[in-house]
Amino acid sequence: METTRHFTSTVYIVNDGATALHDHKHLDMWLPPGGHIDRDELPHEAAIREVKEETGLDVTLFAARTGASSPTVEPLPEPAHLQLADVNVYDEHVGHQHIDFVYFGRVDYRDITPEDGEIETWHWFTKDELREDGDRLEPDVIAHGIEAIDAVSVE
Repeated sequence: METTRHFTSTVYIVNDGATALHDHKHLDMWLPPGGHIDRDELPHEAAIREVKEETGLDVTLFAARTGASSPTVEPLPEPAHLQLADVNVYDEHVGHQHIDFVYFGRVDYRDITPEDGEIETWHWFTKDELREDGDRLEPDVIAHGIEAIDAVSVE
């Protein structure tokens, strides 16, 4: 059986020392906003779009543009992490994976009003809440959430 892979972008949005996660109804896990990168999008563009669609918030990404440039080469905003996530596993075979560009970003307020019309449960987690909710949060979500709060809060 072949493993299907899709490119995705995720953003840990931060406001006033907390990051927003939602109870993803299809995956039954708490996750930051994010989703598939469209064919005509760059990863950072998808990240910004997904935050807007899922939360109604405008995000400022914390992503450096480093590297050489030329008339035909432009450095892209770099994700904080690049990871491979197993999405569907059947009888120990991975059927679907996401190659995920993980960004950190800041939003100016916490009023979440999704543009995509999907109403899901959202919660703003502080670093302490992330650490305390280890039974319902994945280890990578806890680690990235804490890292995002630290990175964005120092700016």
